[in-house]
Amino acid sequence: MDIKKLTDFFMWCTILNAGFLIYITLMCVFFSNWIYQVQSKWFPISREVFNIVVYAFIGLYKLIFIVFFLVPYLALLTMQ
Repeated sequence: MDIKKLTDFFMWCTILNAGFLIYITLMCVFFSNWIYQVQSKWFPISREVFNIVVYAFIGLYKLIFIVFFLVPYLALLTMQ
């Protein structure tokens, strides 16, 4: 596999994961009450715990996105 294909692969991974991160963040900002209502029907969870879990999920996803997709893509761009 050449560096061009690898760069294209990480470019698309970065775009798709960034889009998913933005989508999840916007859903949690604008539809937080609705998401909580749906989830609390399935799992007995308080609002405070729900907020912590959502905040931790978004933070962990952002960290994984940066480390495993954005940084390799930027490194490959730098190498070209």
